[in-house]
Amino acid sequence: MRFQRFRKSQLRGLRLERNRVYLRFPVQRDWRNWAALRAESRDFLAPWEPTWAYDALTRGAFRRRLKMYKAEMRQGVTYSFLILRRVDDVLLGGITLSNLRRGVAQSATLGYWIGSPHGNQGYMTDSLAAILEFAFSRIGLHRVEAACLSANEASRRLLLRAGFREEGYAREYLRISGRWQDHQLFAILRDNLPSEIKV
Repeated sequence: MRFQRFRKSQLRGLRLERNRVYLRFPVQRDWRNWAALRAESRDFLAPWEPTWAYDALTRGAFRRRLKMYKAEMRQGVTYSFLILRRVDDVLLGGITLSNLRRGVAQSATLGYWIGSPHGNQGYMTDSLAAILEFAFSRIGLHRVEAACLSANEASRRLLLRAGFREEGYAREYLRISGRWQDHQLFAILRDNLPSEIKV
């Protein structure tokens, strides 16, 4: 299957919509809202994420993050999006396809976060549908993988609801919240997508 390559100008204007949300690439003017939501949500997010750097929410750290995103997008190995509410453009969280592998694999790893005021309202379900449609129909992937901490029941339910299948268990898979932790492994294939996701 041929996949779409994006020029830099196309990436800037790319917008993925699904029900109440849209996804777009972050830009420097997002820093203030992004930092405020991350700060407000720190206790909610910290148990599920790598340890935050001391300067994680600074303008400089955000600028470095954007520079890394742009370089990885140009290489075709990562697509990082912000999640916004369609009705009022409020920032809700973020979602990323990373570690893209072409050739015989045609796969990527999914990661996501949502701000504490917006959890359990269906926004991430819509966001997963949007990014899966992008992954399979726009960039031609065959498989998207995800992992969540064994204790993260909300994330496990989200992935299963989106059509992922649980495939295994990885001991000390990622260093989260300062220590190596076990994860449940999930994946979804292009041929196993829920019928409401178009490919």
